[in-house]
Amino acid sequence: MRLVLTVEQRIDLSLNEACNAVARQRHSVPLLAALRAWLDASLPRVPGKTKLGEALSYLHKYWPKLVRYVERGDLPIDNNRCENAIRPFVAGRKGWLFADTPAGAHASAVIYSLLQTAKANGVEPYQWLCRVPRDLQSASTIEQVETLLPWNINLTRTDSASAVRSGHGCGAQPLTANLTG
Repeated sequence: MRLVLTVEQRIDLSLNEACNAVARQRHSVPLLAALRAWLDASLPRVPGKTKLGEALSYLHKYWPKLVRYVERGDLPIDNNRCENAIRPFVAGRKGWLFADTPAGAHASAVIYSLLQTAKANGVEPYQWLCRVPRDLQSASTIEQVETLLPWNINLTRTDSASAVRSGHGCGAQPLTANLTG
């Protein structure tokens, strides 16, 4: 498995998918074939109740999912990116047990999902959260709403910078306006 991971370290998923697929076919497929042959030979000889037997059974059970990544050049070998994205939420889940209502918990889940989607699409979440409520008010068609989705939106640095300079944050009134008015 270490050799397969070494091949993956040399592949840049941001590059040409066709080149990645060819590299995997050339380097990873033979290594996986050797691993499968070893698995098929070892599985019947190792008692299933031992730790090694459990590990081999697990590998056998999930083999189709393991080798799926070699079919295309754009698939990662693991789901580490996804795992890393949800880690902050898993760490805070005990605090979220105290959501006041199911509707509040649902609203929180929606916001967390949207923020992680923005991050996954290379959009700075604060800028996105500043821009979307403002532009959503004037959206009158589905197409206009879709332009605000994290994978479609075009944000510039001036979106949040101008809001910060004006003291309005995400379009909110300055604090003094709230105190006096």
